[in-house]
Amino acid sequence: MDFRPDETQQAIIDLAAEVLDGDAGWAGLGKAGLLTLAVPERLGGAGLGILETALVLTEIGRRAMAGPALSHLAIGVPLVARWGGERQQDDLLDGRTLGLAAAEPGDPLPSAPHTVLARDGTVSGVKTGVITGDRILVTVDGPGVVVIDGTGAEDGVLHLDRVPAEPLGTRETHDDLHRYAVAGACVLGDGALAGALALTAEHVRTREQFGRPIATFQAAAQQIADVYVTARTLHLAVLSAIWRLGTGRDAGDDLDVAALWFTTEAPAAARTCHHLHGGLGLSIEYPLHRHTTLIRDLARFLGGSEHRLSGLGERLCTSN
Repeated sequence: MDFRPDETQQAIIDLAAEVLDGDAGWAGLGKAGLLTLAVPERLGGAGLGILETALVLTEIGRRAMAGPALSHLAIGVPLVARWGGERQQDDLLDGRTLGLAAAEPGDPLPSAPHTVLARDGTVSGVKTGVITGDRILVTVDGPGVVVIDGTGAEDGVLHLDRVPAEPLGTRETHDDLHRYAVAGACVLGDGALAGALALTAEHVRTREQFGRPIATFQAAAQQIADVYVTARTLHLAVLSAIWRLGTGRDAGDDLDVAALWFTTEAPAAARTCHHLHGGLGLSIEYPLHRHTTLIRDLARFLGGSEHRLSGLGERLCTSN
């Protein structure tokens, strides 16, 4: 099994890094065509898949860049490209931002949502952790996915009361949304932790105490080594999951393992990075806090380590 990027994929990595290092941000990614890799060619996209999109997501996470990367790039675009009809694709992939309303009170990604789609085409229910956008993908009972016009969510909570909605795809669309959600969060988290590791490694290499670089002290060296092991293990787990997902293989087990490793190990590794930075890691002018915030937000989006462990346990019990 060879996970090394091919020529096209390496070009995507290099271009994304160049754009983001140039401080062009989200708009720059759009101008470079990196936000439409999964958009059908007839709409001006590249017609590629989740594997190529993941490369851009990793570079976004590596720099902890703000933007609707999870809801729009990781979930919305590939979901609409696969399950939307031509009219829906024309409407939803026209440059407007796609948001997400999947979580409900007590459940970050419910397999059986309590939000109800009525026969008159309206949706009612309560969604939490909402990521807003011009249009919002909403998971509903059935299960299924519908699209509603963008609307304000107070403190991330969206109260829906007979809001007009348009169905997207079939029952399988809901399962794909969950796969893309877990995969996207893990890919962004992989990049975020790699970026935090890079910042920390450079800091301990150049910061001196008692006339010596911090990296030469055994305790500091051991801690940065632990972060490295965590980051590399996460990267391998995420790469395996995204490869299986992108090649049409069953990625359920791999996604669960990647999500468990990320939610369990990444927040602790980020705390170690802060510890090795000392007071500098707490400065608002230093980028490490952005990586920590992104890792925490993604871990919360996935439900935390106990939730992921419970889900993995249920999967194993069901398959045996």
